[in-house]
Formats: sequence, structure tokens, C-alpha cells
Amino acid sequence: MIRVGVNGACGRMGRAACAAVAGDDRLALVAAVSPHHVGDIVEGLAVQADLGAFSAASCDVVVDLTNAAVARAAVPVLVRQGIDVVVGTSGLGDEDLTAFEDACAAEGAGNVVVAANFAISAVVLLRLAAIAAPFFDTVEIVELHHDRKIDAPSGFAAATAARIAAASSEWAPDPTTVESVTGARGGAGPAGIRIHSVRMRGMVAHQEVIFGAAGQTLTLRQDSYDRASFMPGLLLACAHVGSRRGVTRGLEPLLDL
Repeated sequence: MIRVGVNGACGRMGRAACAAVAGDDRLALVAAVSPHHVGDIVEGLAVQADLGAFSAASCDVVVDLTNAAVARAAVPVLVRQGIDVVVGTSGLGDEDLTAFEDACAAEGAGNVVVAANFAISAVVLLRLAAIAAPFFDTVEIVELHHDRKIDAPSGFAAATAARIAAASSEWAPDPTTVESVTGARGGAGPAGIRIHSVRMRGMVAHQEVIFGAAGQTLTLRQDSYDRASFMPGLLLACAHVGSRRGVTRGLEPLLDL
């Protein structure tokens, strides 16, 4: 039985993760941390204040669902204690992942899986976008999230743009010369790929990748209508992070994609 703790246990994703871990036969939920909700009860556990709760509970794996600033500090600490970490926090950059890799390199250190999106459908979209990229001249990404998401673009949209740019560098130039409303064309990601972010009540997490060539378009769309969509991928990462070495980026290696 893999002993799991959740950092950020009292957010919406954190509570969903706690419930999913508690209901999985391979895993045991043994610790929950959220500094602003100390003493709350989540899946029968009293929420605790700091990272010390994870080592005290002999966690094998910690799921971090906090924010970039918290994860940036917490992940190396946990890894150096020999605890594996599954990171679902957005806003982390290449420098952060390099720091995680450095922490994992120490003798007896834990391993890390970092996923921009735990939905299996999102992982498949990423793979399909990379396949499609060399066959089109233009591409834009539209990501849509709930109105409590504070960062833009989403980590998954940024990862998608990076994957598309790696698959093809041949993109037609943007014809826009006049932008009467600043930002109307979205933000320019890798290879100049435009990313548009929507924040709206009633949504959870959604993304479209629109490819265009002469006389045709291809639209790939992924929708998560409920946080339950992220749980199979999160549980998969918890079950397999211990068999990885160092930092694994995304769920694709765990799905053989």
C-alpha cells in the first residue's frame, strides 16, 4: 500500500484528490496539509499546518496541488527527504523543473512527476496536436477556465504550444498590423503561436487547438466538466512515480504515448 499525503488538501482539487486517493485500493491517504484550514477534517484526517506532517506520517508520495510559489519551495524539501512528489500545480517554469531535477539527483532522494493536466483526454490532445502540426500553416490555442484560476495562460496551454513548436517551426507570419484593442490577438507563445485565455464562471477546464491550411481547418478540443476527470491520471501518477527516476514531465511516459 502506497502512503499518500496531499499538500493543498482543502482546495477544490485538493479535496477531490483526497477523496480519490482514499477510494483507491493501491493507495492510503495518511496526511493532509493546508495552512489556512488547520483542524478541518478531510476524508477522516485532521488537516495539518506544514510539510512536517508528511514525514511524520511516513508518506511515500505527496501530491502537491498548491500554487507555484509554494510548490517551488516544497518540492525540493520533500524530495530530499526521500519522498516522491506528484505536482499538479501550474505556473512552474523550466528553472523550477531544473531545481527539482537537482534535488532528485541527491543520493536517496525521491522522484517527481509534473503534469500540466491530469485528464487522460488532455494527454491525448497533446499527442494529436504534435502529430497534426507539420501538416498545417497556422495554429492558435484557446484555453478556457473557471474564474478562480489566477494564472494565464494555463500551464497546459503553454505545454501544448511548446509541444507544437517542437513538432514544427514552419508557421505563416501573423498578418495583423493594427490591434485596436490591446491584447486582441492573445499572447505569443513559442514560435509565435497565439494563446487566448478565457476566465468564466460555469467552466472548469477546456482547450481548443485550431490548425489551418488553405481551404481547411482542424479543431482539437478537450473538455473537463468536473474535477473527477483529473483523478484517474493523478492516481496513475501516484502509483507509478516511485518507479521513475528524476523528474518525469507529463503523463505521456506513464501511458506509453
